[in-house]
Amino acid sequence: MSTHTITTQQVNFKVFRFNASEDYLPYYENYTMEVTSEEVVLDILNRIKWELDGSFSYRRSCRHGICGACAIKVNGRSTLACKERMNDMIELFGNELTIEPLSIKRAVKDMIIDKGDFWQKHDAIHPYLISDVQEHPEHEHLVTPKEAEELLEADLCIQCGACHYACPVVEVNSDFFGPAAFAKAYRFEADVRDDAHHERLQELHKEKQGLWDCVKCFECAEACPKDVNPIDKITKLHQMLFSEGVATSNVATRHAVAFKNSIAKFGVLDEGGMILYSEGTSIVKHIPLAIKMFTKGKIVPPWGITKSENLDEIKKLVASSSTAKF
Repeated sequence: MSTHTITTQQVNFKVFRFNASEDYLPYYENYTMEVTSEEVVLDILNRIKWELDGSFSYRRSCRHGICGACAIKVNGRSTLACKERMNDMIELFGNELTIEPLSIKRAVKDMIIDKGDFWQKHDAIHPYLISDVQEHPEHEHLVTPKEAEELLEADLCIQCGACHYACPVVEVNSDFFGPAAFAKAYRFEADVRDDAHHERLQELHKEKQGLWDCVKCFECAEACPKDVNPIDKITKLHQMLFSEGVATSNVATRHAVAFKNSIAKFGVLDEGGMILYSEGTSIVKHIPLAIKMFTKGKIVPPWGITKSENLDEIKKLVASSSTAKF
């Protein structure tokens, strides 16, 4: 009969504290505690409140990684407090851990933030099935297993906000829908029962708020505690914009076309040519930057580009993977 040995180790927690109704500025409180190998981050939050400071505030509910209420950041890493084992956090970051809310600038009280912007973006993409169904249908609208698989588990999103507040674009662009909203949009765009594909995609195509402002940093994929992989859904929505005929000629769409053409032609990126194709006559404003890039070898003329040794194979891959007409 095997036995499970519980180990303990001392950890110092630097915890973000702020009460919007009383404090002018936030501050950090230090708590040193003995942590056991059985505890998760939520246990630490509970112990701080129950044993050390009853005024400490945070959200929690299900304790099973389902509700998304307890999402916070540990050493800058978005996480569900009820899901992350303390041993894993210590192994990753050491015995000095900083606990903060998902968004410091939206903090209301300690770990509790105002998620109003998150829910506004969520609602803006029409996160529900839109279909002209009969008031008294005679049978169900059946979905085959293959059709259900097209959702790519986007329906597993728990709206915790971890990816949303890990997104650098959300931080600087208040209009940007954000990865959680895009993942939710894909969930209905991929649903064969939905009749609003074109209309929803038009909203997602708009500049500043839509898909084209995603910088492909993959932070959302790293932050998601349910492995929804929002960046994958964003990529597929980009393809839908073209396949559904929604995409119009702008800097963003021309950039995508230039990227594909460059890879097909050289097997590598022709960055100068890509900017020229994307910007058109507006490229004049980038001349000072282009000169700096040229001196650093970042931009080379087309005749100076060294084509990939595997160009034939790359061309086949581009042809086989291009499912949308550019």
